[in-house]
Amino acid sequence: MLRTKVKALLQMQPGDTVLAKGWVRTKRGNKQVKFIALNDGSTVNNIQVVADMTRFDEELMKRITTGASLAVTGKLVASVGSGQAVEIQAESIEVYGECDPMRYPLQKKDTSFEYLRSVAHMRLRTNTFGAVLRLRHAMAFAIHQFFNDRGFVYLNTPLITESDAEGAGDMFQVTTLDLAKVPVHNGKVDFSKDFFGKKTSLTVSGQLEGELGATAVGEIYTFGPTFRAENSNTPRHLAEFWMIEPEMAFYDIYDNMELAEAFVKYLVQYALDHNYDDLKFLNDKYDDGLIARLQSVLGIPFQRVTYTEAVEILEAAVAAGHHFEYPVHWGTDFQSEHERYLVEAHFGKPVILIDFPKDIKAFYMKQNEDGRTVRGMDVLFPKIGEIIGGSEREASLEKLEARIDELGMSRKNLEWYIDTRRYGTVPHSGFGLGFERLLLFITGMNNIRDVIPFPRTPKNAEF
Repeated sequence: MLRTKVKALLQMQPGDTVLAKGWVRTKRGNKQVKFIALNDGSTVNNIQVVADMTRFDEELMKRITTGASLAVTGKLVASVGSGQAVEIQAESIEVYGECDPMRYPLQKKDTSFEYLRSVAHMRLRTNTFGAVLRLRHAMAFAIHQFFNDRGFVYLNTPLITESDAEGAGDMFQVTTLDLAKVPVHNGKVDFSKDFFGKKTSLTVSGQLEGELGATAVGEIYTFGPTFRAENSNTPRHLAEFWMIEPEMAFYDIYDNMELAEAFVKYLVQYALDHNYDDLKFLNDKYDDGLIARLQSVLGIPFQRVTYTEAVEILEAAVAAGHHFEYPVHWGTDFQSEHERYLVEAHFGKPVILIDFPKDIKAFYMKQNEDGRTVRGMDVLFPKIGEIIGGSEREASLEKLEARIDELGMSRKNLEWYIDTRRYGTVPHSGFGLGFERLLLFITGMNNIRDVIPFPRTPKNAEF
């Protein structure tokens, strides 16, 4: 007999003899009958297995504890109790793997996220992380579908690179040099002896390479891991995370905004359409405003506002008595509290900020005619703050070179990038969506470490 997954069983009509396999969530009952909640990870919901004790040995039942794995054959019948439409009237039960109830770290009682991070190798088995993982998969699939349906090309950009796309310098170095005997030349590390013959690091972004793809095939997107060696232990930062970065030839900042808004709305709608059970579980257990918040971003245009206008709004809020932990004035980089005030308190909807001071943005952003702002773009969401960052890119060779020189950046490993402006330059734009930031919004989780299976943070690289 072929196994049927729990998700499919719960949608079937009674009458068939079925085979289910999974892990025990709970077991209860009396001497006459036992009720076993079985889950195989295909859904947040369990299938109830009813074991008539006239057919089963008590010793077998002792082996069936929370966490044990089973194969159950029986008839799918209409459920007498509430909570499920069907259940399995067990005819045979095989125990695949026993689970010592005294040592098993996941008990029936609720446990904190802090505790679950301490047993991170087991936390994926909980209902909560099962829901998060299914939503993570659904969003990854929807991302590929969105871009594929619009004719974008999926571009694989390198994880090992010599360029610092963000210019922040917080990069993990990649080397095969013996750190106990590092070769030195003229008082500096001799990277010519290293594997690549030069200093290389893990990428912080695939954007610069993505621009090469956009100027070849028109519209591309990347989707892969990126790395930042930033010593930050906040609930919003990871050292290893995933980024989606589309780059589009012939797009200006307005085209860029349209795409970004359509993109996030598509993903939210996909989650509501395909993973409602998981969302309802998370809504009911952790965040009773989750589904309403997801629905609130659909069907309304995002508010578009310039950085300068946003500063005026925030300054007016301060004048009216609102307290921000971080001061705000023209030229400051907004903190999460500023972004959330704009979204949640002032506009009551997602916001797209544009036209930032050039001094707080990257070298590649297109400069406005005023000489002091650039065509940057941040999409701000409720509860999260910035979820997307992007810009129209500087298409002028002269302006790009002048900005690189102004910032004192090395030209040595950027000539290949500058060539895109020498040979057939075009207006082009792009943005980056932090996958885990998106998942914080989709799942309602409060800590970014709880939306990635194996978080990498300072002093933490387990598994």
